[in-house]
Amino acid sequence: MQELEPVQRALVVSPHPDDAEFGCGGTVARLVQAGKEVFYLVATNGDKGGRDTDMTSEYLLNARQEEQQRAADVLGVSEVVFLDFGDGELEDDHAFRRQLVYHIRRLKPDIVFTTDPFRTSFYIHRDHRMTGLVTLDAVFPYARDRLHYPEHIAEGMDGHNVDEIFFWGSENPDTFIDIGDVTDMKIKSLLAHTSQMQDWIKEAGGEEAFGERMKAMSKRMMENHNSPYEHSEAFRRYGIRRMMKEMESNS
Repeated sequence: MQELEPVQRALVVSPHPDDAEFGCGGTVARLVQAGKEVFYLVATNGDKGGRDTDMTSEYLLNARQEEQQRAADVLGVSEVVFLDFGDGELEDDHAFRRQLVYHIRRLKPDIVFTTDPFRTSFYIHRDHRMTGLVTLDAVFPYARDRLHYPEHIAEGMDGHNVDEIFFWGSENPDTFIDIGDVTDMKIKSLLAHTSQMQDWIKEAGGEEAFGERMKAMSKRMMENHNSPYEHSEAFRRYGIRRMMKEMESNS
């Protein structure tokens, strides 16, 4: 995984349970197989993300957290943290940003994966937009600068520099990760999200047919992005360290 060296620790910031698996599940599997540590931070509890009107918010909250943990276990994720924001309730504010900064300083990831908030040509869920925007700010400058949220420093933490953000769901990706060997693991992790996938599985004609449909959809999407791999995940890289070095060299 030359594109991700010398990464040792990665943090995935996901708007809802299941978004991480859709966005970067294959890349997570490859990182874990390579001996790297991957952590999940799920911003909302998913308590409104049910197509079945008989599902209550209480049922969804409990079910989706259990499903997310099972999906993460399939991929080998080291830890899953759930924030206590309701589905559809994320804001670009200190309450959200403070928690992201806390976990970035605690986990000290080399890279952060999250959803691209800057899409314009097709719909993006508001929680996805808020998650991408607030994660970007939390990574830089808030997590780095010790005077932001000094209570973390008082708890024994320190500022932390993240090297890069990898945005998934981008209109203009510039980095492609080959997931051909782990595509089945990605699909298995998606199938763990029973409350969200059951309608799609039924429509496809079963789990095996669902898997084949997901592979075909992914292949078409990557062809549209001119990916060099038949099965891959696409990202737009935002280099924090690289940006700072360029600013310093131009000053």
